[in-house]
Amino acid sequence: MNHRRRFLTLAALLLALAAGWWGRGIISPENDPGGTSSIEGPCRNGATPLYWKAPMDPTFVREMPGKSPMGMDLIPVCPNEGNGTLDGAVVIDSATIQNMGVRTAPVERRDLARSVRAVGRVAYDERRVSHVHTKVQGWIEKLFVDFVGQEVKRGQPLLEIYSPELVATQEELLLAARYRDATKESPFDDVRGGGEALFEATKRRLALWDIPERDIERLLQTGDVKRTLTLYAPEAGVVTRLGVRSGMEVQPNTNLYAIADLSKVWVLADVYEYELPWLELGLEATVELSYLPGEPIRGTLTYIAPFLDPETRTIEVRLELDNQDRRLKPEMFGNAVIAGIPHLNALAIPSNAVIRSGKRTIAIVAKGEGRFEPRELALGLDTADGWLEVLSGLDEGERVVVSSQFLIDSESNLQEAVKALLAAESDDVSAKEE
Repeated sequence: MNHRRRFLTLAALLLALAAGWWGRGIISPENDPGGTSSIEGPCRNGATPLYWKAPMDPTFVREMPGKSPMGMDLIPVCPNEGNGTLDGAVVIDSATIQNMGVRTAPVERRDLARSVRAVGRVAYDERRVSHVHTKVQGWIEKLFVDFVGQEVKRGQPLLEIYSPELVATQEELLLAARYRDATKESPFDDVRGGGEALFEATKRRLALWDIPERDIERLLQTGDVKRTLTLYAPEAGVVTRLGVRSGMEVQPNTNLYAIADLSKVWVLADVYEYELPWLELGLEATVELSYLPGEPIRGTLTYIAPFLDPETRTIEVRLELDNQDRRLKPEMFGNAVIAGIPHLNALAIPSNAVIRSGKRTIAIVAKGEGRFEPRELALGLDTADGWLEVLSGLDEGERVVVSSQFLIDSESNLQEAVKALLAAESDDVSAKEE
């Protein structure tokens, strides 16, 4: 009985030792070619471990089994069992994929578009602003338009100005007309021509002073010299600047009135330089005012500045809008939305599939059967609504991970680090052997 008990104890001890040797890689299908061992290897189906690592320190890796610095047996990292591979890909079992909540999306071709949004300021259309000046020195006798904001029509009287120079020129014109009539029948060509030339020169001087043709004809017909000159509005609009008052002396360089036509206005906005690829002249735009919510006013992009503002690093753009109903008033602020140029049939992926590390931009590609591969990308336009254009790195039809990709990427980075550690260890062994 005692012999039998000792025999069973010895057999159990041998089995335990054999199991330990197998776990350390001493007995394996590779070093047991004869198949004398029936105990399973450290990996299923007899696969060779990728490497061995310490159970308490994942950074301590070896190509062969052994002990960790803490005296614990190294554990094998097997292929196709959720531990990854050393070629940069990661293999995860289906249960882990489900627990991680991994979702994928296809790489597809689609039309990309983006709306450029900015805060705009309503401004005058500078081409529709007129300035009124007098070309003679004088004094203001009467103002017909005497406050800022007053609407005027084209040809409406603005003011009357008394100018001694103007009175003298009118009298010269009457004298020149009488001299011309007196010399009209002269037999000498020089005399007839001199009278006509003097009359035309004096008449031209009045015309250059903006005296209307009808006033000159009235002067020649009646002979009544007017003391004052009436200035008229050159365009219809609203008076935005009044530079004179009744009784003031004015010079030719005095800006008497500024009149702006508000039937069309500009909206000036600043956009960032990365939004420029979406913009070109002629695009449609809308402007919505805070006091008119839900009533966008349509316009057109007519100008893109050829330079950046050095302080704000933005580019000024200009929208042109109809304003017949005068809803847009200069210096108002509104939200401008410009419909960007559509990019047709572009290769695109969801923006949440992209991992930006600062140095690289990558996406995790699902290869099927639990295999995932990190792929470096070159990206193009960003639609700002969840899509990115892919210039290189992906092909149409591939699937990219759009959730939990950070966990997969961290595993891939760990495999790269392990590969580097194994290479360093191999170099150390080679150096010692040499």
